Amino acid sequence: MLYSYNYGFSGFSAKLNPTQAASLAKLDQVITFFKSKSLKLHTTRSWDFLGLTVYNARRTPPPQLAYGSDIVVGIFDTGIWPESENFREPPNAKPIPSSWNGRCVGGEDFDPTVHCNRKLIGARFYLRGFEETYGPIDFRRDPEYRSPRDYLGHGTHTASTAVGSVVRNVSGFSDLGRGTARGGAPLARLAVFKTCWGKDLEGVCTEADILAAFDDAIHDGVHVISASFGSSPPLSPFFESSADIGAFHAAERGISVVFSCGNDGPDPGVVQNVSPWAVSVAASTVDRSFPTRIVIDDSFTLTGQSLISQEITGTLEVATTYFSGGVCKWENWLKILARETIILCFSTLGPVQFIEEAQAAAIRANASALIFAASPTKQLAEEVDMIPTVRVDILHGTMIRNYLASSPKVPVVKVGPSETVIGETTAPTVAYFSSRGPSSQSPDILKPDITAPGIGILAAWPSKTPPTLLPGDHRSIEWNFQSGTSMSSPHVAGVMALLQSAHPDWSPAAIRSAIMTTAYTRDTSYDLILSGGSMKSADPSDIGAGHVNPLKAMDPGLIYNTRTEDYVLFLCNIGYTDEQIKSMLLHSESSTICFPSHSYRTNADFNYPSITIPSLRFTRTIKRTVSNVGPNKSTVYFVDIIRPVGVEVAIWPQIMVFSKCQQEHSYYVTFKPTKISSARYVFGEIIWTDGFHRVRSPLVVFLSNGGLFPSS
Repeated sequence: MLYSYNYGFSGFSAKLNPTQAASLAKLDQVITFFKSKSLKLHTTRSWDFLGLTVYNARRTPPPQLAYGSDIVVGIFDTGIWPESENFREPPNAKPIPSSWNGRCVGGEDFDPTVHCNRKLIGARFYLRGFEETYGPIDFRRDPEYRSPRDYLGHGTHTASTAVGSVVRNVSGFSDLGRGTARGGAPLARLAVFKTCWGKDLEGVCTEADILAAFDDAIHDGVHVISASFGSSPPLSPFFESSADIGAFHAAERGISVVFSCGNDGPDPGVVQNVSPWAVSVAASTVDRSFPTRIVIDDSFTLTGQSLISQEITGTLEVATTYFSGGVCKWENWLKILARETIILCFSTLGPVQFIEEAQAAAIRANASALIFAASPTKQLAEEVDMIPTVRVDILHGTMIRNYLASSPKVPVVKVGPSETVIGETTAPTVAYFSSRGPSSQSPDILKPDITAPGIGILAAWPSKTPPTLLPGDHRSIEWNFQSGTSMSSPHVAGVMALLQSAHPDWSPAAIRSAIMTTAYTRDTSYDLILSGGSMKSADPSDIGAGHVNPLKAMDPGLIYNTRTEDYVLFLCNIGYTDEQIKSMLLHSESSTICFPSHSYRTNADFNYPSITIPSLRFTRTIKRTVSNVGPNKSTVYFVDIIRPVGVEVAIWPQIMVFSKCQQEHSYYVTFKPTKISSARYVFGEIIWTDGFHRVRSPLVVFLSNGGLFPSS
């Protein structure tokens, strides 16, 4: 026996042989069982970019300093570095909420009496599932702590991003990105659930440990859960996924759950964490950049992106001098040393899919620095490099190569130092690595739901962990740049904490609705947000409803609510049996879950803030219901429609009149294909407005009339 799950649901995890497992599955009392799998992690300026500044010229405090002290955010990750200033008790901190039932668990280099306070109020760790799967941790290969203490840094970084206390005048490596570091809800309380452990310097989380953390978090009394892990497709059924089961039980108890959507982009259809009862978050950029000058022979100057602390000078050489075929990979090294040399590498030769491959090759050749030419959509200084690396696009890389070819002597090049520039870069842009929809598990629900900052995020870091985690990196820092949907998920968790504090009666579905319907789809230049990995505008498959807008989400006007019975109907519609659905429910008195009378409602009618029609062949009508949560109990909303290409859209009624708060109204949307199309997604919008609020729902329609034009 590893764990007994008692609080949010009834179950256990144990090590069984196949015969025992088969025998157990036959018992009438056992609803479902599945093998514990392993999931992987999805690994300052961002809050200012989102409009949540801690400095305010008005007398009223900004939302970040007005709300959150009554909210507990649970972080499922690699633990915590408690000495970070981000986790110190804020001045005049209020008592711990009386609803809190959790505790701090001691362990290696973690003393609850020293490290826990009115900020860090909970800390647990879960190791049984990991060690049953992989054996005891090899501390010589994988530095770790048998306690809530963090070594990998991922958990410290995500916790800092979500709820870190205000710390002024901090900067990352090379004094870049200087500013005020804090989480989205700096007054909120933090509970750490260490579910992920280092294996070959990567974070690995077993489902047995994850489910135990959900069980404890529900019992302890968290209000928001942020988890930045997942598994690439093919996705497991919801009733065989610990994250989906745990999130379902949390939602039943009124706990908002937010997941990262994965880092498998930019190909479509690879989005992770797609359950409709949790929020899945994509990653995008902020308007901060780190321009780095490249000066060749004191006469030819270009600009790239990097995080370089001081000027580096060396001779400039193309990769063919040191690598077979000019392919910058470890195994292609020609055993020629590149001392005091800066090497120019191209991602297109080989190809070199990841910049880390070229960096490892340059380190092996003993180069001083690397200039890496790749797609213009990847020119982002995302994290601290093991070897100084300047990123340029293919155009500028080609110009440098042509200069080298025409130069009568070996050129001398100077790179750096990097600068911090704010406001000159158009943002947001979807990160090229951010996983895209549609969902391979339930294509009738739009995923990801939302996008948030996830590139070059500066947050707290363990001082005993090098910034790159790589052997030979002996640097010590307290703040580090990280990129990934792992970084965007805690941004939304921080926003959720503020919304829950400002609106304590809101359900997780109401909070999700407020975040989605107030999101925006245009960047700082007022053009449509671009999709990284291409030069095209983003669509809902990239960004869901759009980019999170915390201030607007505080007052959304209308919300789309969902209840447990809606989720049950959703599961019935995708073919789950009564027994499978019972495994997801907290309480089920009835022996029958999926009644035949439910069949008239499809998942297109699921009361989600976005509207997805996964296969439109003929005219179809769907229903949505909204509740008035605006400050005015008496208000009138009018509808505006941006129709998808090739689809006629009609809405009835076109006006909704509300006379009291929390009043509900339903409306119907009829879709009719107007052209022949096969296997094409088209997009539009529905916007309800009362002159002040703008309640926007994306429309996603998959046209598949198979060459048959529908009759009128």
